[in-house]
Amino acid sequence: MSKYQSPKVNVNMNGAKMVLIAIIVLIIIGVIASASVKIVDAGHRGILTHWSAVDLSAPPLDEGIHFVVPFQDDVIQMEVRTLKFDKETRSASKDLQTVETTVTVNYHPDKERIHILFKEIGLDYENRVIQPAIEETVKQVTANYNAEELITKRPLVKSDIEGAIRDRLNQFDVVTEVISITDFKFSALFNQAIESKVEAEQNALRAENDLKRIQVEARQAEANAIGLANANIAEAKGEAEAIAIINQALAQNPNYLEWLKIQSWNGVLPLVVGDGGTPFIQIPLKP
Repeated sequence: MSKYQSPKVNVNMNGAKMVLIAIIVLIIIGVIASASVKIVDAGHRGILTHWSAVDLSAPPLDEGIHFVVPFQDDVIQMEVRTLKFDKETRSASKDLQTVETTVTVNYHPDKERIHILFKEIGLDYENRVIQPAIEETVKQVTANYNAEELITKRPLVKSDIEGAIRDRLNQFDVVTEVISITDFKFSALFNQAIESKVEAEQNALRAENDLKRIQVEARQAEANAIGLANANIAEAKGEAEAIAIINQALAQNPNYLEWLKIQSWNGVLPLVVGDGGTPFIQIPLKP
């Protein structure tokens, strides 16, 4: 092998080095560009951090592309769309009945304060904040009502639970949208007692309605009897008045009796009149 390399070989080596350097530079540029560009997905907000520390002075980043200082800054995404959390809790009512309650909460993190939520609680805020809030609130509210009131006053119970959960979660920058109590479950013994009570109330109501109907019918019968009695009294009174008028007419006019005889005579005279007898109707003679 020659002691000296040819110029052609040197040129090839220099060219290879230049290509290698160019590739390295491109890789470095690509890495820096990749670290400088952050994309926030739809339905999310970005939390800007400096050396893994949350920058509270910078507002959350909106959806889209953002440029940051490479290697120093990073963007953590948090979903801000409507989320759903279901929780089944077991508690005791005021009269010490066991109640199983299913609560559904639709919520979303406060879009303008997610960086504070992330700094104080982290991404696992659902298990750290929402679940304990629901459990504690349901236990506190159900303890204020007996088991029957939890059924008959359900809108009021729902309002109390909603208000307490909403106030509790607002302290942690979680906005509640809809809170639903999807179910109240009691023991089988209590359900049987409720059914018996409802059946007894229905029977009592039915008996009360029958009593009212009997009272109405009795009043109607009484009214009919009074009406009939009044009619009989009126009829008797009319007959008495008629007799009084007749008696007065007889007292004032002796011929009135003769007129009555004429009105009731059928026009046939007796065929035989006894000795010394007087006809029933005397025919007046012309003067």
